[in-house]
Amino acid sequence: MTSVLDGLIVRSPRRLAADPSRVITRLFVPGQEGFEYQESRAGAVLARILALDEDEVLASLNDVVSRFDGRHRDLVGTFARHARELADRLDPNSYLSEIRMLLLGAAFTNEYAIEGAALCNPSIVAHPDQAGTAGGCLRFVMSMRGIGEGHRSSIEFRTGVIDAAGCATLDDRSHFASAGTARPTLLDAAVFRSELARLDDAGEASRYVLDALGDRFTRAELDQRLATMETRLSTRGRAGETISVIRAVAERTYAVDFADSMPLSERVLWPAIEVEQAGMEDARFVRFIDDDGTIRWLATYTAYSGTHINQQLLETKDFRSFTSTPIVGRAAANKGLALFPRRIHGRFAALSRADRESNAIAYSDHLSVWPSAVPVQRPAQAWEAVQLGNCGPPIETEAGWLVLTHGVGPMRTYRIGAILLDLDDPTRIVGRLRQPLLSPATDEQDGYVPNVIYSCGALVHADTLVLPYGIGDAAIGIATVPLPELLAALCD
Repeated sequence: MTSVLDGLIVRSPRRLAADPSRVITRLFVPGQEGFEYQESRAGAVLARILALDEDEVLASLNDVVSRFDGRHRDLVGTFARHARELADRLDPNSYLSEIRMLLLGAAFTNEYAIEGAALCNPSIVAHPDQAGTAGGCLRFVMSMRGIGEGHRSSIEFRTGVIDAAGCATLDDRSHFASAGTARPTLLDAAVFRSELARLDDAGEASRYVLDALGDRFTRAELDQRLATMETRLSTRGRAGETISVIRAVAERTYAVDFADSMPLSERVLWPAIEVEQAGMEDARFVRFIDDDGTIRWLATYTAYSGTHINQQLLETKDFRSFTSTPIVGRAAANKGLALFPRRIHGRFAALSRADRESNAIAYSDHLSVWPSAVPVQRPAQAWEAVQLGNCGPPIETEAGWLVLTHGVGPMRTYRIGAILLDLDDPTRIVGRLRQPLLSPATDEQDGYVPNVIYSCGALVHADTLVLPYGIGDAAIGIATVPLPELLAALCD
């Protein structure tokens, strides 16, 4: 299927392919690998390491370090950290040499190939640091979804530059890949109230907990309040259910930090909470400018537990420290929420696909609470007959909000389309392409998931739409389209 812009769309010949050598270290607990999750065999493994003589310990540790040291940043430090996880299993009165402790840590460490299966679903935004960028050029950050063993997904980053002619080039990446350090962060009462109301559980028990905590509070403060209520359940019939819901929502809030010295292309956002243990999918990043001029980078993504999906919100100002918080509400009940880059008439706005097959617009006074959505675009053409969705946050142009869409048609083929929404009222379509903007080319049909062209976000620079896109979930390409010609086609 051809596009009206076929002669103007330029696909870069360079593609990023999934690289199985991209590995991170993870704590490994025998018996709890994820596919069997039986009783831990940690005690037996520990006993075997303790039974080795010191010469065997040294020889084994030297072997491990010689084989893996060049693959990871601070490998010995990782072994030491993982060994400390075993502290409660060790006799506090016994002496263990440093090399034995490191070998213990090595026995409880494994590698995970973050791109071992696939690389896909890119999103691109302006980099927070434009210092040193040549005139007319724009430095960017591109997020990607890496998929490894067990189809578990994580979020990776690359950087690059778009020149004054609209051509994009990628910087060399770091040799290493490293997950960040997760930590607690403040909880938001509005998220709890919305989710409890949605579940018809906004009664006296929830008010007892939340009214005493204020708008923002720590996990320790929440736990203390819940513990108090647990001693008084006899007069609160549904309090046990309320406590379960509150704890489930609280578990979905955390922060992640990376070292300042760590290159951005080394940083990996790895599943840190139960609801995302099977993956962090399809991050849609947007550079958000608030009414007071404050700039931050936001991203919605799908947290997949293996059986259920939830929407989460990432926020960062520097791509070094991130917070992840729940997104709740009926408009966020499915995949594919994408935020507008600014407020509209004082309210946050987002693209929603809550019904799983069409594009809708949602408004909210809170970034994490999306109660309802208004349908805007339903499948109409054959190439989008199965379902519609967005391909990332709307892009503001003088002609309107440019929204890249994805349509799924016969043979479950994914194509990228485009619509134009009114700037003041984005529930009104002012232009649309009847044919796809981008379809799988002959050499783009095969992959981990065949016949898929998909993106999670593009940007405009130098009057050019720069569109990174996944190819069969096996590689990432970059296409460019002249913006004036695209807008003319949309308004034709």
